[in-house]
Amino acid sequence: MVSGAFYIPKDIMYNPKGEDAHFICKEKQAIGVADGVGRWIEKGVDSGLYARKLMSNFAAALGNYPTMENNQNIDLKKVLQKAYSKTDNEGSSTTCILTLRENSLHAANVGDSGFLLIRDGVEFYKSPIQIKGFNFPYQLGKSADKPSVAQISTLQVQKGDVVILGTDGLFDNLFTSDIQNLVNLLSGAQPGQVARAVAEHAYYNSIDKLAATPFAKASFADGRVHYGGKKDDITVIVSYIV
Repeated sequence: MVSGAFYIPKDIMYNPKGEDAHFICKEKQAIGVADGVGRWIEKGVDSGLYARKLMSNFAAALGNYPTMENNQNIDLKKVLQKAYSKTDNEGSSTTCILTLRENSLHAANVGDSGFLLIRDGVEFYKSPIQIKGFNFPYQLGKSADKPSVAQISTLQVQKGDVVILGTDGLFDNLFTSDIQNLVNLLSGAQPGQVARAVAEHAYYNSIDKLAATPFAKASFADGRVHYGGKKDDITVIVSYIV
């Protein structure tokens, strides 16, 4: 699995680090994203600190496992629990973690971050989201949800598959068909280049008050009136199965 990432914070001038975080661990064939829940700012808490610490602790917890060559499956819920227990910052965060072992892609997801698998140029799978209500995702935190709520799944993958992992800033602003078209258009490009293109298109939609977006569609379905995109931090990781 060869990966590249790109991140666009929603407020680069006043909060350049934003509230998203991510990691890529080539040795352990693992990638992950976390999205600090923005409502904490009402209490004067930067949830981005929680998200970054959670990802750092998860990457550190992976150190207890051998490299991919040993083909030992990683217990994602156990590693997530260890990372969660060491994250003592205030705040909360959604997260989605993926690991590759042989031809199996293992996933752990909490909240509305997620991933898309494209095979032979078309959408093959999209991970379900966990929400308690409109724009109210499940989230890890000392005063929120625990790792036991994580959705665990396994997919069989093959050479040539493309995995797009992202926070809700991606999936709220681009339909999966839009992402699929971009990936196909940039076939042969490095994963980091594709991640950048996808993130930038999501960003353009996020600030476009007339764009057709998944967030606008979901808003109307919930009886709310919202046009255009949703301004948010946007993290995209693109991985090629090789």
